[in-house]
Amino acid sequence: MAVKKVWIITDDQNTIGELCGGGRKLGEHVTAVLFGGQAQAEEASFLGADQVYLFEQNGNAIMEANSQPIAELLREEKPNLVMVYSSTRGKLLAGKIASQLGTSTLSNISEFAAEDGSIVVKHLVYGGAAIRTEKALSETVIVTTGTGVFEAIPKDESRQVNVIKLEAKAEQSGIRVLETRPKQGEVVNLSAAKRVVGVGRGFASKDDIKMAEELASLVGAEMACSRPIAEGEKWMSKERYIGVSGVVLKPDIYLSIGISGQIQHMVGVNQAKTLVAINKDKNAPVFKQVDIGLVADIYKVLPQIIEKLKA
Repeated sequence: MAVKKVWIITDDQNTIGELCGGGRKLGEHVTAVLFGGQAQAEEASFLGADQVYLFEQNGNAIMEANSQPIAELLREEKPNLVMVYSSTRGKLLAGKIASQLGTSTLSNISEFAAEDGSIVVKHLVYGGAAIRTEKALSETVIVTTGTGVFEAIPKDESRQVNVIKLEAKAEQSGIRVLETRPKQGEVVNLSAAKRVVGVGRGFASKDDIKMAEELASLVGAEMACSRPIAEGEKWMSKERYIGVSGVVLKPDIYLSIGISGQIQHMVGVNQAKTLVAINKDKNAPVFKQVDIGLVADIYKVLPQIIEKLKA
């Protein structure tokens, strides 16, 4: 049983489809609150939003500075659920809105359900060692959630919805934007990938990862990694790191190569339809969770797999 009203809030165009898809799954009427331009508003309407509030950006605008007008809209409209994309700014905005509404925020939700008109959520606790299930009791439930939780619905470019434009405000507490620079790093959307190859410390050097990259290219997969590869060795970008504080995936197949399978990593991939692992340690934790496991030296078996795929 769906709830009546779901709102989604994001300043990242890449998340509009998934959040609108989640809104349509959980609610009868979906309102999107966006920060950007007309293109974002049109995208939201094509992807399932029934109404859009568009905070048009200017050079000095700060997302979280607009918590008060958003809170006033929420008081007036009384949605059952508000989903905020869990970027750094999104989390701050969600906290400010919750405070102004006299409630609290549920953070990093990985599963949602609407039961008897109430919202039931699940999220990881204790560093990914357990999953907590909570039934929200407040009139308006405010949560933060990331990518990979929902799937976007097919785009319908014939949809035309009401777009209400508002001017995004700059922060009034003495903070102002001096300049904006592009974020350094790769542009990759692992959450949308259907096939993913993940690498870990089973690889002795950065150059050796080229074997996994060749394999990924042959099967049309995206590359990903465990935390030590991204944050310890810095062999791959943080955008490709999977885990509790990294990306959460829902691919058709995830191939783990040289990854031990600690829970902090596995929580990021346990929703894959098929899990496959290659590791030379037969006692590696990863083998307790996979659908297909191969105990082998990756330096011996990867060249053979690549040769077979090329044949």
